[in-house]
Amino acid sequence: MRLHLIRHGQTPSNLIHALDTDEPGPALTAEGERQAAAVGAAFAGRPLDLVYASPLTRTRQTAAAIAEPHGLEVHIRAGLREILAGELEMRTDDESVTRYLGTMVRWAAGDLDLVLPGGESGQATLDRFDQVVSEVAATGAQEVALVSHGAMIRFWAMVRADNLDASTAADRWLDNTGVVSLIGAPGGWQVTQWQDELVAHTSATPGDGPGGQPAPQPVR
Repeated sequence: MRLHLIRHGQTPSNLIHALDTDEPGPALTAEGERQAAAVGAAFAGRPLDLVYASPLTRTRQTAAAIAEPHGLEVHIRAGLREILAGELEMRTDDESVTRYLGTMVRWAAGDLDLVLPGGESGQATLDRFDQVVSEVAATGAQEVALVSHGAMIRFWAMVRADNLDASTAADRWLDNTGVVSLIGAPGGWQVTQWQDELVAHTSATPGDGPGGQPAPQPVR
């Protein structure tokens, strides 16, 4: 199975670096709409079977642009939501942003019992995303796009990919509409591509990065 984790397009909160995780959240900016159209065009030639998104407005808009060329509906799942900011919601100061992202990094390093005040533990956050991935895998689909959020995608991919070192979580960024592509199944995932970087992995299945056609990335 090929799994593409896609971050949503730009929002006004991204421009001010706000920790904006509440539902429904803001809509895409004009630039975000352009980014969504670009990622939709990039995936138009892929044989996508399913498209999923979190309930937030920005992910739904982005997912719609990806699903439309394939005539697919967008399946909404709360488990794909961003890591909840809790008491840090809508903060823009450097200390709060560092604390939020630092918590994600500590989770990736194994401290899954740590809880953001007013938010969730790392384990609860991981479990809800896992549940959606397990649901998708059970459908038998071969290629699926999950439209989610930057910190959530980084955390889940770093923890679940066998070929990434979770201690490098702080160093791996994800742009708006950036894509992390994986192959495998629950219990055994490998990242084949992180945005424009092709990641070494053991499979040489055509279409999975090294040894095949790289996954599409939107032109930014």
